[in-house]
Amino acid sequence: MSRKSAVVFIDGNNLYHNLKGLSIKPSCIDLYKISELACAHFNREHKGSRYYNSIPDIKDGERVYYKHLKFLEDIRKLPKFRVFTRKLQSYTTKRLLQEKKEALGYLDLCDSCRPVVEANCLDCIGKSRTKEKGIDVMIAVDMLNLCVLEDECDCCILISGDADFVPASEIVKGHGKEVFSASVPRGYSWELRNKLGFWAISTDFLRENCLK
Repeated sequence: MSRKSAVVFIDGNNLYHNLKGLSIKPSCIDLYKISELACAHFNREHKGSRYYNSIPDIKDGERVYYKHLKFLEDIRKLPKFRVFTRKLQSYTTKRLLQEKKEALGYLDLCDSCRPVVEANCLDCIGKSRTKEKGIDVMIAVDMLNLCVLEDECDCCILISGDADFVPASEIVKGHGKEVFSASVPRGYSWELRNKLGFWAISTDFLRENCLK
């Protein structure tokens, strides 16, 4: 009896930040190996992989921009791989100031300290000036299209630790298809693990089996 087929959906932004948190250089990871091993772990046939990632703005630095394009081009050359991207979106000045003031509110400063920090330290706190836009939605829509509407595979294997994918996964499962998730332990949502069959990929396993 042949194994069920699986498409691997890789949330590149989530994987990047989780690997950095483990002091593993993301560019050293062989994504094809991870895809193959994830399918083997869940006893599914690797039909293909889809990698999703944000692209920085060239205005933020040519070196970073072209290095990232080279990274994505190398992924496109992997067997059975397709790459999907969205540009990072910049915060408006109004939105950036709002988020910095919200972050300031969490510091619970006294009346004497608050105006000093607000006057001198807003540039040091808050979120970055860019944000990911639309990657999670793109992955969720593609999962539904490929597994449910187009019936191209029996199973979705999501390489991400992000709980935002739970609703889409529940819809896919409701149509009689399978959804599994795999991620490094750092940043791996408890809700995602609780809702889906999961594989927590240890740091040692990555270093021993998934490097280029």
